[in-house]
Amino acid sequence: MAKRAMDWQELTDLTRGHPFVVERVRLTASDVAIEGEFELPQLAQLGVEDQVFVMAFVRCHGSIKEMERIFGVSYPTIKSRLNRIMRMLDFVETDPAPSRADVIDRLRRGEITAQQAVSELEAHP
Repeated sequence: MAKRAMDWQELTDLTRGHPFVVERVRLTASDVAIEGEFELPQLAQLGVEDQVFVMAFVRCHGSIKEMERIFGVSYPTIKSRLNRIMRMLDFVETDPAPSRADVIDRLRRGEITAQQAVSELEAHP
């Protein structure tokens, strides 16, 4: 009897929202299997309903008005759900603080004043 791949939704239903770890990954193209302990990406850790919500949000290019139409709910309901999902996710810093070395290099090149360098270093210890 051939084993069929488990649908992601079935796996999510089976775990009932409890955390789990993937211990084996098989690359179908090369039939190579990798064993270890793999944490799921954050979006995969969301429940099925929240995953569908996020996919719909991306598909409608973040239009809350379109989300209201798709889900048949009000603006505050969409915002509330987005805020709840947002609190469950860790966000990548898109504008990281400069390293101390970067600040000192900019100071040496005369791109910033000593006061600006001190301010940057104090703001991001």
